[in-house]
Amino acid sequence: MTIQPDLAGISFAANLATFGDRTAIRVNHRSVSYRELARRVEDMALSFGPARRLIALEAENTLSSLTVYLAAFASGHPLLILPTGGGHAVEALISAYDPDIVARAAQGESVLEVRHQEPRHDLHPELALLVSTSGSTGSPKLVRLSAASVQANAAAIAEYLHLRPSDTAATTLPLSYCYGMSVVNSHLLVGASLALTDLSVVDPCFWDMVRSEDVTSFAAVPYTFDLLDRVGFERMDLPSLRYITQAGGRLAPDRVRSYAELGQERGWDLFVMYGQTEATARMAYLPPDQAAENPHAIGVPVPGGSFRLEPVPGLDDCELVYTGPNVMLGYAERSEDLALGRVVTELHTGDLAKCGPGGLYEIVGRRSRFVKIVGLRIDLGRVERLLADLGLTAAAAAGSDDIVVAAVEGDHDLALVAKTLAQDLGVPRAAVQLHSVPEIPRLGSGKPDYPAVLAMYVVPDPARQLQASAADATGTEPSTDTAREIFEDVLERQDVNDSDTFVSLGGDSLSYVAASVRLERALGYLPRGWHLMPVCELTPAPLSADHPSRPATNVKERVSKWQGRLFARMETGIVLRAVAIVFIVSTHFKFFSWEGTAHVLMALAGYNFARFQLSGARKERLLRQLRAVARIVLPSVAVIAVAFALTDDYGWQNVFLLNSLLGPQGWTDMSRFWFIEVLVHTLLGLSLLLAIPAFHRAQRRWPWGFPLALAGVDLLQRFDVIELPYPGQGPVLWLFALGWAAAASSSVRQRAVVTVLALLTIPGSFSDEYRSATILVGFLILLWIPTLPVPRGLHRITALLATSSLYVYVTHWLVYPLLVDGDKGFAVLASLAVGVAYWATATRAMASAERWLRGRRRRRPRSPETVG
Repeated sequence: MTIQPDLAGISFAANLATFGDRTAIRVNHRSVSYRELARRVEDMALSFGPARRLIALEAENTLSSLTVYLAAFASGHPLLILPTGGGHAVEALISAYDPDIVARAAQGESVLEVRHQEPRHDLHPELALLVSTSGSTGSPKLVRLSAASVQANAAAIAEYLHLRPSDTAATTLPLSYCYGMSVVNSHLLVGASLALTDLSVVDPCFWDMVRSEDVTSFAAVPYTFDLLDRVGFERMDLPSLRYITQAGGRLAPDRVRSYAELGQERGWDLFVMYGQTEATARMAYLPPDQAAENPHAIGVPVPGGSFRLEPVPGLDDCELVYTGPNVMLGYAERSEDLALGRVVTELHTGDLAKCGPGGLYEIVGRRSRFVKIVGLRIDLGRVERLLADLGLTAAAAAGSDDIVVAAVEGDHDLALVAKTLAQDLGVPRAAVQLHSVPEIPRLGSGKPDYPAVLAMYVVPDPARQLQASAADATGTEPSTDTAREIFEDVLERQDVNDSDTFVSLGGDSLSYVAASVRLERALGYLPRGWHLMPVCELTPAPLSADHPSRPATNVKERVSKWQGRLFARMETGIVLRAVAIVFIVSTHFKFFSWEGTAHVLMALAGYNFARFQLSGARKERLLRQLRAVARIVLPSVAVIAVAFALTDDYGWQNVFLLNSLLGPQGWTDMSRFWFIEVLVHTLLGLSLLLAIPAFHRAQRRWPWGFPLALAGVDLLQRFDVIELPYPGQGPVLWLFALGWAAAASSSVRQRAVVTVLALLTIPGSFSDEYRSATILVGFLILLWIPTLPVPRGLHRITALLATSSLYVYVTHWLVYPLLVDGDKGFAVLASLAVGVAYWATATRAMASAERWLRGRRRRRPRSPETVG
């Protein structure tokens, strides 16, 4: 059946072109006008086909995902919002509702998967949006929203926030979350701008974006304010910031008052808001001038809405009931429900409330058993059902706004169960606490005694809260290290805080491998972008369906588990470093010949430079870059100085890493350390270049285009357009810059452009076509394949070789003359062993020196002018 949709209230999606050339989207330092966005939306809508279909969207904070979202609204196709991250939750919803088209997220793009050529659903004309009621739990119960409800709520929000076309909101919340969705809707309604990002507020790059894009607002949940405290938000100079909104759970009154007063001092407003998915997003807001004096209140109804208090039998308090045009049509629990019209005219919120002076409402309790964790409504009944699905008898209670406590009958591996439950609920592992009991405590009526369950809650030791408690699939003993302890050990730091990241603590490519391998063992997985994640977010992995402790149920699972026992994936950069150093040493010893891997390492150096050395303020970044250079120079110069003293093969130019500039022309024995010299010169030059304010700003504004411009300048020499004296191995900055651009590529289109450039420039870079082919293949693997399968038995040796690759490179030239005439295989192994031993010794020595220097700085007395 084909039913025409109700398009009465979707102007924010259908009328984008009316704002013309105003900026609609700011993403990756480029702007997309409303006119261009409207064209993208129109093109996407045409790809859906003429018949009305059910479309499912894996919603991400990307331009592609936003285009699908708007196109569905503009063309009247009901949209099912899928939780981010994929996995069981997504597939459960797809299975339950059988959408005609699924827009899947793939490397920053939304790829349409047409599952049915002809529509298969009876869709009500008013139906526009289907959103989960409890976050990313995979529950089939969805909220049915009309286009008119979405439009009405967007208009109400725009009115009380006084939105204007000059505003720019940063997307600090996911598009899959109704709160994040409301930010998008309300801003596009008035012709304002969105700064699309998935950066965390603990990432210095986020605040660089806020300043460079003149962001006027961002949305926050209670946990966001903990992160803001950790990054020193109160000291930040943010001249464009106009207001902050807060929803997603109750913010403690003292925090409301504190941030409201901070906003008054710094010139921005705090809007505390209250809402539920069933009301599209917002039902109430607290006027900013009331926040400091009434921090307990949720405020007044949004424009167009109203509250009433309904008595609840057996309770002294009343339930808060909301009426307004943004109330949902009703719930859906199966695909047949999509044909239903409105069955709800007012919303019983389940919250107990009272109305105070000035008409300000305050929430005083819950009627039903729900708890909000990091902005997600978690049904405690569903917690018990999920545990029952695992074959466990349990009772769950809510200790506060951020914890689930459950008693579980019998003796089970509760650490693994807790991981699984946290993943299914979509909450942090630390928000779930399970306790083993002989029997569930019960009341005289036979019902669970939830106060007794809640009494089992134990306040965790923060230092151990992130401990990984399960063995990994190799069968080895589990790591008991926390992320904090790993960073303290690898980086030789004793001042690691929850908000610190690997990069902010001074981590670089040399320490990255050791940290990543230990983290993966401790957490059970390695989160993508972990080096930019705060310590508090590096939590253990859940027990997935294919975990070795779960039995295989079919042949496909058995094969998958068998493969999983033999192989595990490692980050591509780690594997390339290990393979390259083995090939380099083997080629030099003539064990076998395979040239080109040193140039792959040069591209990898650029890749890692972009990942570890570009965040933070200009001065902070320069100091970190110089520290990274020193960690290359010191161990290298020490070895070269020994070689200079003991042999006649090297000159003073080698000791000072100046042979490529001041040494003999052409390739000689003195050229053996060319890679170290070129790498150090490149890193020093770029560090100094980026210390210049104009280049610093250019790199921030064009993070992808900047390295491509550098590559272009160097390629002028590569193709003899200009001629400059370039000793040693010739111009290789372009290869470093291509690696940098590969790391900065955030979409398939950008990676495709870098691929084309590689195909045009790398072939022919050497007269030996096999060397050029090695460089090209290695680079494309780095660009397109984030992880590679490695036999489990080789994981540790691969990580060790990758970690010590620099040290192997500089020491193998000393081993070379001693073993070159003997057994080649033994010579290679001996060189690798010497390099690893030197790495272990040198890193300990440098760490001890750094600790001594930090101690000296801490003990240095302050001048009389600064005392008191």
